[in-house]
Amino acid sequence: MSFKSEISQLVCRKIISATISGSLFAIILGLFVPHPFGEEISSVAEYLQAFVLAVPVYLIYSFPIILLYGTVTSIVSDYISNLISNYTSKNLNIFFTITLHILFGLVLLWYSLLSSILYFITDYILSKKDTYKWNNALKSLGTPIIVWIVFMSSVYITNIFG
Repeated sequence: MSFKSEISQLVCRKIISATISGSLFAIILGLFVPHPFGEEISSVAEYLQAFVLAVPVYLIYSFPIILLYGTVTSIVSDYISNLISNYTSKNLNIFFTITLHILFGLVLLWYSLLSSILYFITDYILSKKDTYKWNNALKSLGTPIIVWIVFMSSVYITNIFG
């Protein structure tokens, strides 16, 4: 495999990892922090409404950052960990990679740390498959759009009937 196709597959895999982990991050954050400003929730219905409303907002603000910053730092993390593991042991490559993901993820403390760990897990799972193409990466960009549409439709429906 040529260097150009290897880089192309790496970037495609990282974009797919960003779309999956960005969508998961918004949903998980919405589950645990449905009211970002700390308002009190008094019922299950109010919790569900806050959750459904928070996910699209979290997705709009976090996904571009995860896509750009997460993809670049993940590529840098992989490159640095490969360099280090060439001089130490290949078995330590995953340790160096997760350590660098955590360090890059400490930018905004807990929020970005959760995002970087999700990104690492997603990328690690996807790295088991060998081939990724640009059409896969472009199709994966539909994932956050679909998540946003589903949650915004839910908000719209609850406002109509609620």
